[in-house]
Amino acid sequence: MEFCPDCGAMLLPKNGKLECGCGYKKDLSSGNEYEVSRKEQLEKSSDETVKMLGEDVEVGPTVNETCPECGHDKATYKLIQTRSADEAPTRIFKCSKCKHTWRAYD
Repeated sequence: MEFCPDCGAMLLPKNGKLECGCGYKKDLSSGNEYEVSRKEQLEKSSDETVKMLGEDVEVGPTVNETCPECGHDKATYKLIQTRSADEAPTRIFKCSKCKHTWRAYD
């Protein structure tokens, strides 16, 4: 297996040469044999299974916490160490309905 000296990607044999997606090409030596195999063929799906950057993605645990803005009873939260290490972390809540954020200290 050889790798592209320009970008580090794996070189694949194609038309008697080793080629990289960045455009780098290397002639195959006559003494070397290359075999490429693929175990599984991926099917292209019409469903979007990957979230694109910039979309609002709900991550973190969901808890029963009442939003002070809209009164909805579900929110996600994350823990952030905003004070010194010997003090409890700050919980940042985000309402699942209106996306309002607020904090709680322990």
